[in-house]
Amino acid sequence: MLLLVEQLLNGLQYGAMLFMLASGLTLIFGIMGVINLTHGAFYMVGAYCAAYAVLATGSFAAGVAAALIGAGAYAVLIEVAVVQWLYKRDHLYQVLATLGLILFTNEAVSMLFGRKPPLMDIPRLLRGSVGLLPGLDYPLIRLAFIAVGALVAIGLWLLVNHTRLGMLIRAGADDREMVDALGIDIRRLYTLVFGLGGLLCGLAGVMAAPLLAVEIGMGERVLITTFVVIVIGGVGSIRGALVGALLVGMVDSLGRAYLPQALQSVLPASVADTLSAGLVSASIYVLMALVLLVRPLGLLPARS
Repeated sequence: MLLLVEQLLNGLQYGAMLFMLASGLTLIFGIMGVINLTHGAFYMVGAYCAAYAVLATGSFAAGVAAALIGAGAYAVLIEVAVVQWLYKRDHLYQVLATLGLILFTNEAVSMLFGRKPPLMDIPRLLRGSVGLLPGLDYPLIRLAFIAVGALVAIGLWLLVNHTRLGMLIRAGADDREMVDALGIDIRRLYTLVFGLGGLLCGLAGVMAAPLLAVEIGMGERVLITTFVVIVIGGVGSIRGALVGALLVGMVDSLGRAYLPQALQSVLPASVADTLSAGLVSASIYVLMALVLLVRPLGLLPARS
């Protein structure tokens, strides 16, 4: 029972991080129609900015600010310099251009920060554990990140559904020509949405930096999982991104905890370990295939 509760919380924490990435990416693709492979690079930039800001100042708040500003500003720069020229191009041009930007970003980060991965300690206020149940002490930092993910989800829902900016975002997704004809600067709106996506990536980078290795190429590994989340939830849907992120987080966490035990009960340990590692890695893709068989547009696709 305690193991189940712990893994459910781990799934929530991982899902919260994935939601940060998927929500921005689904907005960019759903509104602009741009396949942005550079999205994972914004996550890496945020993690590096956070780690080095904390190392330089000793302040976690400074790390959060550096990650948000660094990733958001870099996303805006990429949109203005490259992506805005690709809106009316075929998706193949977008894929090739943003793939090139991944390579450029990796080399740029290497030149600025060096090849040695930075180590970011858990901030003092978030160290230690909280006793949730008798015999279950859960890390405070993971609980804090679950709470941040919940606040971001609520904030995005309010932004998209109850503000003028959200109205323009939804209108731009449905009929960008009409929005432009009404006198709204659609290019500026696109830049703002792209910057918002980068800012969310920066927040995800802060969440990952104390728990995962901060290194060159970390964005590419999580990018594929982020696309899986979007496909499961439905392209262009914030609600879908949230549901998809939570499902993927739970499947990954529970699979890592229980699948090796289940296989070891029927197979030799050496075989079970190798097989379980492959099955856990494939579990989210199996989930995606099952969802698409039932709901080809995802669980909660964007409403036109």
